[in-house]
Amino acid sequence: MPEEKVKKEEEQFRLLAVVEEETLSKARDIEVGDTVNTWPYLVRKELLVAIGITIGLIVWALISDAPLEEYANPNVTPNPSKAPWYFAGLQEMLVYFDPWIAGVALPMLIVFGLMAIPYLDINPKGRGYYTFRERIFAVSTFCFGFIVLWITLILVGVFLRGPGWILFWPWQEWNIHRIVAETNYDLTQFFGINSKSFTGMVLAAVVVFLYYLCFMGIPYCILRKGSAFATLGIIRYLIVSFLFATMMALPIKIILRLTVHMKYVWVTPWFNI
Repeated sequence: MPEEKVKKEEEQFRLLAVVEEETLSKARDIEVGDTVNTWPYLVRKELLVAIGITIGLIVWALISDAPLEEYANPNVTPNPSKAPWYFAGLQEMLVYFDPWIAGVALPMLIVFGLMAIPYLDINPKGRGYYTFRERIFAVSTFCFGFIVLWITLILVGVFLRGPGWILFWPWQEWNIHRIVAETNYDLTQFFGINSKSFTGMVLAAVVVFLYYLCFMGIPYCILRKGSAFATLGIIRYLIVSFLFATMMALPIKIILRLTVHMKYVWVTPWFNI
């Protein structure tokens, strides 16, 4: 008898309080009527889309020949000499940046940023379901970097760059004899300072420092008292803001090159930006 009494006392539980909050799993907070099973509804739609795209590619391949050129001639260099379409974006960036930036530094930062996403993105919302309202910054940043920047650079490099890597609009004919005379200037040369001098290097370094300081410091002053920043932490914030500022430097540099013919912002004996 005493053993059974002790056993019953050990199995008793006491409810202290009930708190009405969202659970860790968003799926448990959604009403059953608002959910749709992945199988068979979503998988069936994805399968139909994949079949349709496959059929379209097959029909396209049957009615149009592949754009093959003649056999390579080592004595004749094609003009323009273009990389495959998936590398045309990198080749287009070579117009605005040094090779080590366009071909090494920026691709490495892209890979590093993609690898760091699971460690930087601590927002539990959007896991297992699609949402834009709850992930405005993440979705907008990805769409801008991939569609607006990367896809646009590929389209420009494939369709708008003609002989001599000159920019031709779609309605213009590719004239191999066309010559475009452009005079590009470095940032400090707009103020009458030699960009290769010590003063020019220091002034340009200050400009680059202030650029990153503004992109990383102003949001910090605005968000530091919010709950989102407290959850993110200073280390994650610095990494995210640095990658975002570097990404925005690409369209800014392109606009400056196309509008005011700015070649480099910072010129040093070791690298040029």
